[in-house]
Amino acid sequence: MKKPVQRRSTFSSASPRRSEVSFSSFRSSPDKRKEEKNSFGKRPKPSAVQQRKGPSRKEHRSLERGPQPTPPSRKQPLTSPSPKKEALPARIRLIRYLALAGVASRRNAAKLIQNGQVEVNGQTVREPWMWIDREKDTVTYRGRVIYPEKPIYILLNKPKNTVCTVSDEKGRKTVLDLLEGVPPARLYPIGRLDRNTTGILLLTNDGDLAQKLLHPRSKVPRTYRVTTVKPMNADIVERLLRGLPLTDGVAQADEAHLEDPYTLILTLHIGRKHIVRRMMEHMGYRVKSLDRIAFGPITRKGVPRGKWRLLTPQEVGWLKMLPTVSSIPSHADTHR
Repeated sequence: MKKPVQRRSTFSSASPRRSEVSFSSFRSSPDKRKEEKNSFGKRPKPSAVQQRKGPSRKEHRSLERGPQPTPPSRKQPLTSPSPKKEALPARIRLIRYLALAGVASRRNAAKLIQNGQVEVNGQTVREPWMWIDREKDTVTYRGRVIYPEKPIYILLNKPKNTVCTVSDEKGRKTVLDLLEGVPPARLYPIGRLDRNTTGILLLTNDGDLAQKLLHPRSKVPRTYRVTTVKPMNADIVERLLRGLPLTDGVAQADEAHLEDPYTLILTLHIGRKHIVRRMMEHMGYRVKSLDRIAFGPITRKGVPRGKWRLLTPQEVGWLKMLPTVSSIPSHADTHR
């Protein structure tokens, strides 16, 4: 009788059970589970071989645009923009109309209108604040039709042998004869310099600004270079700073110093007639030459003698920032 064949089980007693095999393969240590939790959702870092060697997306865009101009450094001074040519509005007030036409300042223009010296479309008006249409209305002052102009501000480096008047009865050369190429406008000098005095002279058709600068209360500092016949010493500077008793009051300098024994740099805001020459003559010094080198912060740098330039927007802004005044004497800031 044959013995029955005894089949071997696929699982030996030494081998683990199926359940044990399936679960043990997925078990992990607590440190490994913590590491997997921290790395969840993070992109794996590429190895040195896998790292991209080509340009980035930002670099691609810069290559497509080409080289761009570098922005200016903060240390480099930025050039001031050129003034914009702004046209006058179509409708303006009557007092501004007269001021732009060079008739008078706004304050004085109001008086002219109230006195009946201005006509609009053939009728006398007495309301300074009425609106004027520049294209339709006709404004007449003392029988003459007037037109508004754009404000112009000019710096002239005045030479010798020229007078600061619009016209001269003796036929002498005026400062307006030197303004070649200036747009047509009714320009007037702000203050006056002697015929033989040289340097900065401002001209404008802005009556309000001229009125403000001519008043002594505006206290605009003016700087002069004074050359004398005989040498000076330090006592002269001290006397100027203390003040000199003149016939029309005490004249005191704001600043004064000697460049050399024959040259004095003098700054003052007094606007009396021949004030610089009278101060020097009071101390016994005859002035050989007198040159205005600055008007407030405005200098004549880059402007040759007898030439002119337009004021920059910054310079015009500084002049307009000066305090306003209520009244103006007609003799203010006359001949130096």
